[in-house]
Amino acid sequence: MAKCDEGYRCEVCGRDVEAVTDSDLYLRYVLGEVPLELLHRLPERHVRCNTALAQYVVADGFEPVRCPGPFDKAGLDPAFVADEERRVTRGWRRLQAIPTLGLTVPEYPLAVTPDAGDHS
Repeated sequence: MAKCDEGYRCEVCGRDVEAVTDSDLYLRYVLGEVPLELLHRLPERHVRCNTALAQYVVADGFEPVRCPGPFDKAGLDPAFVADEERRVTRGWRRLQAIPTLGLTVPEYPLAVTPDAGDHS
């Protein structure tokens, strides 16, 4: 996605990540985990191909993802899991809305807010 939205190959499955709405890299950018200046340098994946993050998306239209192994949310602290589900789902919803928001790339990230219930 980073090369002017041309698309990148997913480092996990090898298929093209054809839309920003499917981009793990842009989801992590929206969440504030990737700085703008690294978008063009980091590897790309589909959201679903990064199971460690995708397992926290809990939304209609997103089939649940399992992350077998030590990072499976089923074995983690329930309070941590609930916080991550709110945070990542909020980011995923923002990612889905980006094509209709008319934003520039620097405007994609969510504002950090103490209100975990905000799903904008």
